[in-house]
Amino acid sequence: MNQTFNVQGMTCGHCERAVTQAVKTVDPAAEVRIDRAAGKVDVQSDQPHEAIAKAIAEEGYTVAA
Repeated sequence: MNQTFNVQGMTCGHCERAVTQAVKTVDPAAEVRIDRAAGKVDVQSDQPHEAIAKAIAEEGYTVAA
């Protein structure tokens, strides 16, 4: 299932890696595509949207509804 998250606060490659690793803690098999300029994170995963959003938020990023 494709899920899109609006993530604020990503400013560099380190941020992209941190967000990717956060998603993979919830679903190691997830496919993650990040458009840093647009603040979009597309995740291909069957895990609940809320669980992925929480993992990203725990890394210090704001996940907008």
